[in-house]
Amino acid sequence: MNFRLLSEYHVDIKKLIKIAIPILLAQVAQNSMGLVDTIMAGRVSSTDMAAISVGASIWLPLVLFGHGLLLALPPTISYLNGSGQRHRIAHQVRQGIWIALSSSIPLGLFIYHSDFVLQFMQMESHMAQIARDYLHAMLWGLPAYLLLVNFRCLNDGIAKTKPAMVITFLGLMLNIPLNYIFIYGKLGIPALGAVGCGVATAIVNWSMCLMMITYSYFNRQERQLKVFTQLIEKPNVATLKKLLQLGLPIAIALCCEVALFALTALLLSPLGATIVASHQIALNTSSFIFMFPMSIGMATTILVGQALGSGSPEKAKNITYAALILGLTITAITAFVTIFFRYEIASIFVTDEIVISMATGLLLLAAIYQFSDTIQVVVSGVLRGYKDTKVILYITLFAYWVIGVPLGYTLARTDLLMPNIGARGFWIAFVVALTFAAILLFYRMRKIQSLNDDVLMARLEKLK
Repeated sequence: MNFRLLSEYHVDIKKLIKIAIPILLAQVAQNSMGLVDTIMAGRVSSTDMAAISVGASIWLPLVLFGHGLLLALPPTISYLNGSGQRHRIAHQVRQGIWIALSSSIPLGLFIYHSDFVLQFMQMESHMAQIARDYLHAMLWGLPAYLLLVNFRCLNDGIAKTKPAMVITFLGLMLNIPLNYIFIYGKLGIPALGAVGCGVATAIVNWSMCLMMITYSYFNRQERQLKVFTQLIEKPNVATLKKLLQLGLPIAIALCCEVALFALTALLLSPLGATIVASHQIALNTSSFIFMFPMSIGMATTILVGQALGSGSPEKAKNITYAALILGLTITAITAFVTIFFRYEIASIFVTDEIVISMATGLLLLAAIYQFSDTIQVVVSGVLRGYKDTKVILYITLFAYWVIGVPLGYTLARTDLLMPNIGARGFWIAFVVALTFAAILLFYRMRKIQSLNDDVLMARLEKLK
């Protein structure tokens, strides 16, 4: 590897860090809202806290489906930005508004009529009622959340990731006092318990949505794009079809990934609270760590899209390997911390020594899992930059649902291959499934990058 290439990697890594850090902090703030809701509702009763957990398990897969549809925008916008076609960006954003609003209707109906899911879970009737009312309150903020994502994708696509970070932290700061008012009943408002979290979240979503739109309107760089000269335009079938071709595979993959972990918890639940608790500790820890490579993957999508838009496939390759170097370097650090501080990490969540002991074993597997997870999420970001999203869906569905779930269930709940090993069985399956996903996605990426430059650029032009 020559000095010039090392120098290019160094420059690209600095660009990736600059874009990824605000994405990471925005993600931390977003996840903190859920944590704040859980803690504050838990002070009312364990039933209220459990109802939020159940409600979130229904809300998240559905809202992430809508979110995933709009994730077609960043690679599209970054490509247009890099290719000098900035005048076409406004049209993509306006069509994104149609996707956000139209997807709110079926998603909202699923959330509103969530009774069949709650009945299937056979939970205590009072808890089910609280979860239902919580979801109905959250529903009012669904269009705002998707419109927020639409305009965030505009900013992300032109590599302006700081606004989302600032606005999400402002949302978190607003969420705390609103929770206090609606959960505990202040300022003449009746105490709503967990349902108050839903009311607060809906208000916060509308507030963040309006802040993001206001920022986009007044920001000089975005005003040049003329998004707001004609904010509402007729649906364009050709544009919507292209965006949905890119976004639908991402949406399905996101929904199925969240559903996978929800299903894992359900499959482990008959084995007892101790096993479920240890699994949850490992899952929460790995979910937090996952935000690092995920942020790098999102930043990679933006920079790869820009490089391809400027007609430089070689630059896109350099960014790819710079992202993998950065991601695996950070993973080596997080894996080291996970291994050597696994007891301290488990002790943050519980004081039960049996649960801590079981969790430390799972955290060792979680440390191994991080390497494959980093490769697959960064490479997925690269493939989104190349607008190659269908393959991501096929590979992740195969890895998770054809390999992961059957292998995990076999190891955790049966004696077919060996005496059952409980939660460890699923974590071994996660490692195997993610390794398959990482290898297959990497192979697909190499195949795309090996295309003749003219063939590759012609392919991308058809999808713009």
